[in-house]
Amino acid sequence: MIEKYEQTLQDWIESIVAEGDDDALFASGYLQGHFAVVLSKLENETDQGTQALALQMVECLALAREELDDNDYALVNDAWSQLSSKLAA
Repeated sequence: MIEKYEQTLQDWIESIVAEGDDDALFASGYLQGHFAVVLSKLENETDQGTQALALQMVECLALAREELDDNDYALVNDAWSQLSSKLAA
């Protein structure tokens, strides 16, 4: 399951690099770091499903909320929405 998440992330990042603007590049890069942390946590869990991933990301993004200004947080949150829809497909 982790490999599927990593591949989906990689494909998504490649599309952002090819087509995205500076805001999309920032948000995807920032999100990629948090996503990597969550995946490393999931490797040690028995439940690695998309719901477990989403719950971990919600916790991670709550921390991001404290680090980012409102505009940047909105960009990252939108990026997570895009990525999570690809993961669910």
